[in-house]
Amino acid sequence: MTRKTDLLPEGLEDRLPEGAARITTAMRACLDALNAHGYDRVRPPLLEFESSLASRMAGETGGVKTRKMFRMIDPVSLRTLALRSDITPQIGRIAATSMKDAARPLRLAYCGDTALIKASQLNPARERLQLGAELIGADTVEAAAESAMTAIAALKEAGITGISVDFTMPDLVQTLAGGNAALDEDATDAIRRELDTKDAGGLKAVGGEAFLPLLYATGPIDKALSQLREYDSEGALTTRLDGLAAIATRIGDRARVTLDPTERHGFEYQSWFGFTLYAEGLHGAIGRGGTYKIGGSGEPATGFTLYLDALARIAPQPEIEPMVFLPFGYDAAIATRLRSEGWRTKAQLSDNDDPKALGCTHTLEFGKPTEL
Repeated sequence: MTRKTDLLPEGLEDRLPEGAARITTAMRACLDALNAHGYDRVRPPLLEFESSLASRMAGETGGVKTRKMFRMIDPVSLRTLALRSDITPQIGRIAATSMKDAARPLRLAYCGDTALIKASQLNPARERLQLGAELIGADTVEAAAESAMTAIAALKEAGITGISVDFTMPDLVQTLAGGNAALDEDATDAIRRELDTKDAGGLKAVGGEAFLPLLYATGPIDKALSQLREYDSEGALTTRLDGLAAIATRIGDRARVTLDPTERHGFEYQSWFGFTLYAEGLHGAIGRGGTYKIGGSGEPATGFTLYLDALARIAPQPEIEPMVFLPFGYDAAIATRLRSEGWRTKAQLSDNDDPKALGCTHTLEFGKPTEL
C-alpha cells in the first residue's frame, strides 16, 4: 500500500535495479571512452554559491539563469546557494581557479546529477544525470572537431547506433547584423526571435526579410553549406562555414551530419559552433555541445554534454551477470576467489531463502558453482 507520504515530487523517480544497471553500464562505457581520449575526470560539488554559478554562465544570449535553479540560504555563510542545473559552468570555475596554472589545452570530464525547478513538457524529468567533457584553452576548428568526435566515440562505446550530428551557428544573427548598420539591438533581437520559431511571416513583419534564406539552408551538411555560401555574398560567414566543412570532414562516416544554422534551443552560452546529437531509436536529443567562453575569465573552450538518462533507454541491455548462491557454511576463501574472477555472490541468510527468486544463476556445491 502506497501512502501519500511515499509519493515523489513531479518530475522525480526512483531508478530500480534494471534501470539503474542500464544507466551505470552506459555511464562506465562513456567515461572509459573519455578517459581513453585523455580527459581527466573532476567532481564539482552539488551546491555552490549562486553568485559563483551566475558569473560563469554568461553568454551571448544571456546564458543560463540561476532563477531557474533551486536556491536556499546557507546557514553557515548566510549567502544564497544554488543547486546546479548544469555542470559545465562548474568546470569553467575549476579551470579558472584551482587549475588556472595547468597546461593548456586542458581536458576535463565529469558526471553527476543536476536538478531543475521546472522541466519542459517534452522532457518532464527535473533530476538529470549529466556526463560530458570540456576542452579548455583552445578556440580552433581542431578543438571543435575533437569535441564532436569524442562525443560520438563515447556514444559508440556505450553501444549507441544510428548517430546523427546536427550543426548550428549560435551567433549567426549577431555576426550578420554586425555588418548591417540599419539593424539596431532591438531589431536584431526581434529577428532572432522569429528565426527561433521558424516563422517566415513574422520574420518579414519585423524587417528581417533578408534573413529568410537562413530558414531554408538546412539539411545534409554539403547542401546546406552550399546554400549558405550562396547567401553570404559579402563573405561575413566564410571562416565559420569553412570551419563547419572541416569538422564535418573530420567526422566522416562516423555519423550523419546535418546543419540547421538558426537553431538556438539549448545553446544558451555557445559562440560560433554548436551541435546536437541524435541516435536511432530515440525521439529527441541525446546530447549537445559547442564552443563558448568561460564567464569571468573569458577563456575559450569547447565541450559537450550527454544525457545519460535518455542514452540508457536505447543502450544495449547489460548482460545478466552470473550470481552464485552461497549456502550456510560456505568457504569464505572460495567466495572471495569467485568474486575476484567476476562472479557475483549472495549468501544464504535463512532456511527460507530461494536462490532462483533471489536472482541467482548458480549455487556453490563442493566448492564449485553449479548451474541452477
